[in-house]
Amino acid sequence: MEPTEKPDRSKEETAIVLDFLPNGYHYDERPLYMKTPIAQAMGKEHFVLLELVPKKGIHLQPLEEVYIGDGKRDKIHHIVGKMPVSKLTATAKSGLEMVIKEIIKKNERKFIDFFNKAQPLSTRMHQLELLPGLGKKHMWQIIEIRDGKPFESFADLKNRVKLMPDPEKTVIKRILQELEGTEKHRIFVDI
Repeated sequence: MEPTEKPDRSKEETAIVLDFLPNGYHYDERPLYMKTPIAQAMGKEHFVLLELVPKKGIHLQPLEEVYIGDGKRDKIHHIVGKMPVSKLTATAKSGLEMVIKEIIKKNERKFIDFFNKAQPLSTRMHQLELLPGLGKKHMWQIIEIRDGKPFESFADLKNRVKLMPDPEKTVIKRILQELEGTEKHRIFVDI
């Protein structure tokens, strides 16, 4: 994704299960036989939080990857829709940061490209400044250094930029802030 573009609005293809509720939500007062099993999951591409209904007889495990695209789904019957962080169960919340970290590790190139290609938002604000712990000083260092040679990894970024906060943790914090829905600009999450 180019930093100046809006997030790609394409659908998630794969999601990672954060929690599985075989008897539905505890606050659902319908009789047990009427309740629907629910999986709370996060999309792997856009970090979208989703409620999924599995096919009959399917039991999902936390951290399991499930296909949710338009083709034939083997485990998911349908997608209920997007959900806010506030609706996540305690189990889902506790695994959220770990799942985000794993997605970032597997797609490090995508996030390094953000540091290599981030652009100004206005004459006073740069996309890099949206990351927690990065101010004007770090922003200018990153821009100056990447113009010479693009960054190749988080380790390379941390080694070449003086006193740089851990870039991976910085991205994780930003994704969590965007999931909360309080940020004006979104870099990584498509809500």
